[in-house]
Amino acid sequence: MATRKATASKAAKTEKTVKPVEKKIETKAVEAEAVKAAVKTEEKKAEEVKTEAPAENEAEAKKAPAKKAPAKKAAVKESVVLQFAGKEINTADLMKEVKTIWTKELKNKAGDMKSVTLYVKPEEHAVYYVVNDEVTGKIAL
Repeated sequence: MATRKATASKAAKTEKTVKPVEKKIETKAVEAEAVKAAVKTEEKKAEEVKTEAPAENEAEAKKAPAKKAPAKKAAVKESVVLQFAGKEINTADLMKEVKTIWTKELKNKAGDMKSVTLYVKPEEHAVYYVVNDEVTGKIAL
């Protein structure tokens, strides 16, 4: 009999400890299901956002007109005229004369001319030029 009582008391103790453990397991399972459900709803929301974003971009693309290139402004016509001692000296005429000297007298191609600097000295009645930082010369006014 003593063994039956001992076995019965052990079974009662086991039942007492098993029930709270079972409750904890059930609670953990319910919590896990709640977390899974929350994750699924977040995934659905993310998918909805992904599917909506291209639709919004397409609508914006349809609404936005094509960008037009800015209208090109006409080049400004520049002219410099030096007046000294009753004479007028036009820079365009001076450049033409330097190009003529470069091509005809110096036998160079017009395309080889990269830079031209003019120094107008009205007190000497002369214009000094430097072409490509190498060739120099003088034009009488």
